[in-house]
Amino acid sequence: MKKSVLSLIGALFLIVGVSTAFGAHHGDSKIAPKSVIHVVTVSWKDDASEDQIKKALDGVKTIAKKYDGVTRVWIRSIKAQGNRSHAFVMEFKDEQALKDYAGSAAQKEWYEVYLPVREASTTFDITN
Repeated sequence: MKKSVLSLIGALFLIVGVSTAFGAHHGDSKIAPKSVIHVVTVSWKDDASEDQIKKALDGVKTIAKKYDGVTRVWIRSIKAQGNRSHAFVMEFKDEQALKDYAGSAAQKEWYEVYLPVREASTTFDITN
């Protein structure tokens, strides 16, 4: 009898351990992180060359290398709807990193390449 109670207790510990590990793996921090996704849809000026557009989009990758608050970027649009031809995404560590990016040296440097060829853009900043 004592052996079956110990087996039952052991099984319960195993179940609790597995469910805790499963919950941690599928918890809110993975599903709903606190990082900020900065989504920008862009249309370019009529006279913007393919090279200028490429430099502007490649500049987004440069920002991630120069500004510590950006953790990841996406620059290749697979599909575009509406009046925007491209989009890019920057992931910021948190809301403060996004706020600090505004007016930063990295942003100002990139704007020198980006703004002259951008016709219009729409931005969404998204977090949990």
